[in-house]
Amino acid sequence: MKILIVDDHTVVRDGVRRLVEVLPDTEIAEAESPSEALAMFRRFRPDVVVLDINLKNGSGLDALRRLRADDPKARVVVFSMYSDIVYAVSAQRDGALGYVSKSAPSDELLVAIEKAFEGIAYVDAETAALMAEHESHGGGARDLSRRELQILHMLGEGKSLADIADGLGVAYKTIANTSTRMKEKLGVERTSDLVRFALETKGGRMLGRDGK
Repeated sequence: MKILIVDDHTVVRDGVRRLVEVLPDTEIAEAESPSEALAMFRRFRPDVVVLDINLKNGSGLDALRRLRADDPKARVVVFSMYSDIVYAVSAQRDGALGYVSKSAPSDELLVAIEKAFEGIAYVDAETAALMAEHESHGGGARDLSRRELQILHMLGEGKSLADIADGLGVAYKTIANTSTRMKEKLGVERTSDLVRFALETKGGRMLGRDGK
């Protein structure tokens, strides 16, 4: 199995390398930025990519979209510090087969890699439980668009609607209208409810914006 590890921390890449080396007949390559990931992907043609969300000079979710655009059959496992259904839904929507939090037991990453190699989706147990809980309560994160998920991330950071409009370079009215649609999809009434939803779905960890 050829595995490409994409993470901007050497210690993390080393740890993942040692972990996956227990798998039989593995060949491993590494990258630390979206551009390096795409170049190595084209040269190495891995069977599975293990991809962090936070990368040097870019977003792992952006890298995921670029890899999938280059090869729609790319098998990617997102390996993230966030145990968070919003990130997991974003990754799945962009074509990731697996999603594993770095707080999960190490054997879950191995399972996700083996499943991805077989073309089977896998989410670590903690994140899967959060997703199931919010689905059972009508959480509705899967109904949000990519931009709506991005705005939800920013609300979870404590940004106001005005801050988000400035950060995204759009009119306040555009963000306000999007916020209204998000409330309708999630079945809540106030912006504070959106903030609470963002905080509840991050699994106790701080969210970054659009994978940052």
